[in-house]
Amino acid sequence: MFMKNKKLIILIFLIMLFSTFFNPVSLGQRDEMFKNNKSNQYFNYNIYNLSEKIMNKNNIKNEYRINQVNLVDNVESLELNENYTGIISSSDGPPMDSPWPMYCHDVRHTGRSPYSTADNSFYNKWWFKCYDYIEGSGAIDKDGVIYFGGEDDNYDRFLFAVYPNGTLKWKCFIDGEVGSSPVIDEDGTIYVGIEFPWDGLIAINPNGTIKWRNVCGRVLSSTAIGSDGTIFFGVQSNSNPPLGAVIALYPNGSLKWRYNTNHVVYSSPAIGDDGTVYCGCHDNYLYAFYPDNGTLKWKYQTGHWVRASPCIGDDSTIYVVSLDNYLHAVNPDGTLKWATYVGAGTSPTIGQDGTIYAGYSTLYAVNPADGSVKWTFPVGDTMRGGTPCNSADGTIIFGTDNEPYGGDIVAVNPDGTLRWRKQICDYGWGVEFAPIIGEDSTVYIGTSAKEYVYPGAVRNYGYLYAFNNMDPVVPTAPEINGPNKGKIGIEYQYTFKATSPLCRDLYYYIEWGDGDWTTQWWIGPYNSSETIKLNHTWLNKDKYTIKVRCKDTENLWGPWSEYSVIITPRNRVSYSSLFMRFLERFPLLQKLLNFR
Repeated sequence: MFMKNKKLIILIFLIMLFSTFFNPVSLGQRDEMFKNNKSNQYFNYNIYNLSEKIMNKNNIKNEYRINQVNLVDNVESLELNENYTGIISSSDGPPMDSPWPMYCHDVRHTGRSPYSTADNSFYNKWWFKCYDYIEGSGAIDKDGVIYFGGEDDNYDRFLFAVYPNGTLKWKCFIDGEVGSSPVIDEDGTIYVGIEFPWDGLIAINPNGTIKWRNVCGRVLSSTAIGSDGTIFFGVQSNSNPPLGAVIALYPNGSLKWRYNTNHVVYSSPAIGDDGTVYCGCHDNYLYAFYPDNGTLKWKYQTGHWVRASPCIGDDSTIYVVSLDNYLHAVNPDGTLKWATYVGAGTSPTIGQDGTIYAGYSTLYAVNPADGSVKWTFPVGDTMRGGTPCNSADGTIIFGTDNEPYGGDIVAVNPDGTLRWRKQICDYGWGVEFAPIIGEDSTVYIGTSAKEYVYPGAVRNYGYLYAFNNMDPVVPTAPEINGPNKGKIGIEYQYTFKATSPLCRDLYYYIEWGDGDWTTQWWIGPYNSSETIKLNHTWLNKDKYTIKVRCKDTENLWGPWSEYSVIITPRNRVSYSSLFMRFLERFPLLQKLLNFR
């Protein structure tokens, strides 16, 4: 009996020994990290929490979650058909006169901003984190508020409205994926297409409530608004094979006209100075429609699908990229002007001097007069979805996609030389968001990324980034102190200290360099100039870089600090010697087990 108990006791202590000396994660790490955390929040302090805290304080929070039954306000979902006659209502008006009211800035889809980025240093002012990817593009209203589609942490889908300082204004529950760009009309109504799980177009009031929705097909196309307020977009049907249509709605959501095509419409309509609506289709055609009744004006056949959106030059030439790898320049009467190889990639945009920019793995600058290539820029990755935008100083800005290794934001000078490049997504799909430019020259761009959410599992995330110059009163770069060398599996303590010039409380964002999911959040608030202590354990041999930055309670973000740590393996120790060292602490056990 004693021998059985003796074996059992030995087994128990062997297990205790293993857990004592070889546990890879310190059980006290979280408690130590938050020992001085005045808010007592636990790994969940991110941009949403800060935004909501600020908005509650100022009584400006305005978040709506609309019940499905009440989604329709003043128009029912319509069964669209060729013979439907809508009743014209008072127009909500043309696109808003704002820094960036729609996809590619304007109804001609030039991608040209009236604001210069010549003095933009491309400092990362802030990011706004969503759950799941951000794609398509965004829009900016006259107050600088940015609109885009994304998800929250409950996998619910929203249209987000974010203030120019990176805090949340409101989020409107839309229950659908947004793969296109919102558009804002003169009265501030926001229109956005939905591609899943229900398909159609939603109109959202400026306060974030649903105005109406029209279930009319899967919308992968960004919307354009005519001078009379008519809303134009393309759809995909749920038929097999899938068909498509170009649709025009009145501002109250009722059907103005519908033109059925022989294939899917991904392309976003562009509108000429005479009101003609141009849109591409997967049936290999570029279409031109009369805006009042949707009658076909002409159609131009390319060599393959037309997935990209057309843009229109100052002389009314229509430019469109087809999957035949050519940029087609089409005269206003539907005849070909010229065609130039650029690769099958992004929608084209037009620079300040009329140069056409398009490409995929290479960015081409094309002379509008004859289609000759001015210069090329090797992208390195691809420009899938990253339609370039053009600032007033001639800088061309776009995102790249190197799935599954992330993507960059790239700024190219008007002579084709690199101005600036930064990786903003290191794991995931990359950048499938056409950048937009605000009135203060801030460049906004979204990413589609993956991150570890707990060991062995990943989740999709999306970030909206803001790039401009650093505010002079942001918190300082944190001081980092602690060991610069260490061993695998041993916990080390590091101290961090930053100062707010305005004496505001601070939040810290820390990356340990090993993808540790437990600390990829904002922690705080802490007093300005307060020294905080955090512990960390590295589990693999490598050279790691600790990266830290701070933000204050008004969401001013300071610069990064970095600190290198080299982790090496621990010395080998035999299990028997470890066991004997353990037993030295328990003389009674040694006697019981006949070890002395």
